[in-house]
Amino acid sequence: MLIWMLVKVGLKALLANKLRSFLAVLGIIIGVAAVISMLALGEGTRESIMSRVSSLGANLLIVRPGQAGRRGVASGQVQTMTLEDALAVAAKVPGVRLVSPVVSRSQQLKYFNKNAAVPVYGVSPAYLDIRGFEIDHGRNFTDIEVDRLARVAVIGPTTAENLFGKDEPVGETVKIKGVNYRVVGVLKGKGDQGWANPDDQAVIPVSTAMKQLLGVNRIQEIDVLTHETPEGNAPVVQAIDKLLRERHRIAAGAESDFNVRDQAEIIEMATTFGTTLSILLGSLGGISLLVGGIGIMNIMLVTVAERTREIGLRKAIGARERDILTQFLFEAVLISGCGGALGVLFGVGVAKAIPVLARAAGSEFSTLVALDSIALALVVSVGVGVFFGYYPAKRAARLDPVEALRYE
Repeated sequence: MLIWMLVKVGLKALLANKLRSFLAVLGIIIGVAAVISMLALGEGTRESIMSRVSSLGANLLIVRPGQAGRRGVASGQVQTMTLEDALAVAAKVPGVRLVSPVVSRSQQLKYFNKNAAVPVYGVSPAYLDIRGFEIDHGRNFTDIEVDRLARVAVIGPTTAENLFGKDEPVGETVKIKGVNYRVVGVLKGKGDQGWANPDDQAVIPVSTAMKQLLGVNRIQEIDVLTHETPEGNAPVVQAIDKLLRERHRIAAGAESDFNVRDQAEIIEMATTFGTTLSILLGSLGGISLLVGGIGIMNIMLVTVAERTREIGLRKAIGARERDILTQFLFEAVLISGCGGALGVLFGVGVAKAIPVLARAAGSEFSTLVALDSIALALVVSVGVGVFFGYYPAKRAARLDPVEALRYE
């Protein structure tokens, strides 16, 4: 009965000033919606980053040339890595599963009257497994074709669509720098990753790329896939560093002319970045909720001033300070609770609309509404009602009944 009376009196007091109550509720609605939509945007961005980085696998190591420089100023990469370095890593470093040398350059692919500028990667057959690519139809090229300098290519699905449309590309011939390459396979799509589109590329044997297409004798990268171990990739990184320093005759204490990047460290950095972004965006939404709480306090102070005689009358007929405190505190929580519930619906709607509006504008954003963010927003909205409603309620409870009855 007490709770029902609190609800009845609270609703009656709020409905007595509909516009003022609506504005107070509106502040909480906007605050809760901002918190949910911002957290959804941050979580969606974090998940997107993690899925793109993790798709390469935590057991990936990338060996790249170091930076050349003079007097502390970097001027470009030192092209010192060779095909033999990659073979040595595969043969002599324990803990290594697969190794692929990599050379790449953007090239124009032509098929009759259609052409597409795409990055062309010269790699070994292991590259697709290392980078997590799968063949959609056709096949990968073989080690024998690498040894024979075969002019074969595996292309991405976007490249296939741009050049062949709905026709079957496997078995057809494309021209790269005027030379015919036979398409032997098409990759499964991975989706555009923003900084690069793995669906729009061509992969050819590394020997063909180095000796016929690009005319180079240095490689740009060594991709290494390691075995999963409790120690992680650290022992393999150390072994690769030691081996390549010996092969490049780098003196003890001198700076290496290469660097080894551990994908596990990149994943950890991406996780930290995503978490920080979620906290930042959630804090921005929390500011809106704080403003809504201040609005509740303002409204409740006005309400106490308007109902001073009512408070005095209640105390005169036996109401205790605790009863008055409970009544006004409940009204503040009622405002924030209603605003929180409506804000959740509005916030989820905004979070769902963000990707649609972004795609319409030619951008790419993803959102992910988590149940814990909804629960957090509801709890915080009720907490805001309690926090900002306590002072007005306490002020009402401490009114002198004699002075309150004299109030005009």
